Amino acid sequence: MDSEGTPQVQEIEQEGVGGGTKKMEVKSESKKKRTNSKKRSSYFPKFGCFRIEHDASGAGFDIEVVDASGQRPNPTHLIIMVNGLIGSAQNWKFAAKQFLKRYPEDAIVHCSERNSSMLTFDGVDVMGDRLAEEVISVIKRHPSVQKISFVGHSLGGLVARYAIAKLYGRDISMELSQGNGHCESQISDQECHDRKYEGKIAGLEPINFITSATPHLGSRGHKQVPMFCGFHSLEKAVSRVAGVFGKTGKHLFLTDGGNGKPPLLLQMVRDTEDIKFMSALRSFKRRVAYANVRHDQLVGWSTSSIRRRKELPKRRHLSRHENYPHIVNVETAKSTCIAEEVPAESKMSSGSSKLDLEEEMIRSLTTMSWDRIDVSFSGSRQKFLAHSTIQVNTYCINSDGADVVQHMIDNFQI
Repeated sequence: MDSEGTPQVQEIEQEGVGGGTKKMEVKSESKKKRTNSKKRSSYFPKFGCFRIEHDASGAGFDIEVVDASGQRPNPTHLIIMVNGLIGSAQNWKFAAKQFLKRYPEDAIVHCSERNSSMLTFDGVDVMGDRLAEEVISVIKRHPSVQKISFVGHSLGGLVARYAIAKLYGRDISMELSQGNGHCESQISDQECHDRKYEGKIAGLEPINFITSATPHLGSRGHKQVPMFCGFHSLEKAVSRVAGVFGKTGKHLFLTDGGNGKPPLLLQMVRDTEDIKFMSALRSFKRRVAYANVRHDQLVGWSTSSIRRRKELPKRRHLSRHENYPHIVNVETAKSTCIAEEVPAESKMSSGSSKLDLEEEMIRSLTTMSWDRIDVSFSGSRQKFLAHSTIQVNTYCINSDGADVVQHMIDNFQI
């Protein structure tokens, strides 16, 4: 193989992280071949190559742009993409590449796979902890990053919400002398630390927090899971056996808790001394919820758009966007007044606890502004795959969602 000049690019068939076969292109150079990790990339003629590099544990991979000589810029914006239930890093591969086509010098995209396949049954909290540690390892590999954004699909949006709370105000360097600025001598080290990392996620500036088809209000009753067709008896029966989906199922159907503790999803709309769920979410400059209006059999329109059912736009008023044919409504909501405090324990003991829990989650989450983007694949051959099409999970069968991904990119704050 010729080793002179520009490194040769060879197209090979490589087994994908999430299973199946994928075409990738790998740079081959005669010098300094590493045995622990191989850098893989797919060709991108305008800017050079996409380099797909797996971390040491193989848990996830980074995608970044390198030029024809193999040099890469110093990206300042880290984008973390999180898969949903029984998903993998491969689910976000199409979107990740589109982001880099638009922001080749500014962004690096990490597709998380610390929570893939059956590991997604372990519970939102366990997965959130794993994602938080994964994000820290990515930041350490890319010291040039200064900003951070999260993009989560389905369950991945909830996992990301938990992870950012774990990372909120966290000093990953553990060195007060490092970073921007210094502290005055008359204040304590702890106060110095708090000032320095206040409002940051793992020491980085939080910019975009984006979810698509995420059950923010859970999946319990109130037609939050469309495949149950609104039958209360069926919804109730499934709630009773939510444990078959592991700890995650109990979290989604709000059947966890006990011993005086409310369900986890209700805990996640509050700040406590130990973990700042709301402060972490509020620290982002933008919060965006993409939601399927119809044909998503797993996550309902209300829970994914953080609305009461009576607040959902009338379908006859929806109209397709000129540039994004599957975007039918864009709503920029201002934050409401401070949420009324409803004691969770008392609501758990009442007969209408489910509705009360849902109402409290809505009230708390809407104390901050959200952009709500309503999506409809009606008329598309892929409409019954809406839950995965909104993400373009697999391009050959979910390609109609490409305009939704493009809308996300075009409105992304870099």
